[in-house]
Amino acid sequence: MRVVIADPPAYTPPYDHALSEALSRLGADVHLLTSRFRYGAVPSATGYTIDDSLYRLSTGIGRTRPRLAVKALEHPLALTRLGLSSCDVVHLQWVASPDADAWLLRTRAPLVFTAHDLLPRRTAHHTHTWSRLFHRFDRIVVHSQSGRRTLAAFGVPEEKLRVIPHPVFRSDPSRTDDGRTVLALGVIRPYKGLPDAVEAVLAVAGAQLLVAGDARIPLDGLRAAAGSRAEWRLGYLSETEIEVALGAATIAAFPYSAEIDQSGALLQALGAGVPAVVYDVGGLGEIVGTFGAGCVVPPGDVAGLSAAIRLLLRDPDELAQARAGAARARDALTWDKAAAAHLALYEEVA
Repeated sequence: MRVVIADPPAYTPPYDHALSEALSRLGADVHLLTSRFRYGAVPSATGYTIDDSLYRLSTGIGRTRPRLAVKALEHPLALTRLGLSSCDVVHLQWVASPDADAWLLRTRAPLVFTAHDLLPRRTAHHTHTWSRLFHRFDRIVVHSQSGRRTLAAFGVPEEKLRVIPHPVFRSDPSRTDDGRTVLALGVIRPYKGLPDAVEAVLAVAGAQLLVAGDARIPLDGLRAAAGSRAEWRLGYLSETEIEVALGAATIAAFPYSAEIDQSGALLQALGAGVPAVVYDVGGLGEIVGTFGAGCVVPPGDVAGLSAAIRLLLRDPDELAQARAGAARARDALTWDKAAAAHLALYEEVA
């Protein structure tokens, strides 16, 4: 089975590389087609080949507006290279330009798509665009039953949808947590709900917040509000720096708004054995609830978020049970299982 894993904008290198490597371990001939990741190092290819030459010109431009203008000019060429891929299946991870791709996206091989964000935040209101795009795909992967229901309600035929849970990113960091540290991990965007995390932690006496990730929103107000109750490790963190943060965390908090299906940062936390408190949006509550890996709170319920944090930090039995749930998730949500499910899906369309 010859498979092209395609992430043209290089949005999720850790996922792309982990899936490619797992597929290759199961005997697939995998080629990862992407662009150069601008923010840090990426894993080396083991068992598969990689071509990161998409958007070659624009990835070298530092300023945002010129980079996006050049990228728009390069985009038709990227789609052409994707469409001409010689393989049995093309598996697209992200759509770089939905409005253009709804008209221009064509591939010789059967086309599979993973809806990581279901309906991406910036273009979710373009319903005709996404209806046209979803029609182009032979199969669509979602990470949760919640995601399946969302896309089915949007009008995607049930026979196209397949649920393949997002695997954990397994790690074994040295444990340095002090029993009171709440981790907010990952790129800091508006939908991540960091203001709710700050407010909830401040309401729990003795709790500390550790914020680890690259900020894409202004933080001055939040930093002033949190004061000495928060530590900020900002910027694009290396794998080692992420593991250090995970090792320092007693629990992790993910008070997201309802805009994604699953969170890679949550899977990093569970993969390190760190239990989580999550808002019940997308597949976040589904995974934490299934494995008993923490607490699930109604969306936007800051008081409930605070109560869940207080429970896990102050009740050793509750924390131990949540840690056992995180360990169950680590053991169950493996990349090899996900790769086997993907290969079965590819056989359906190839």
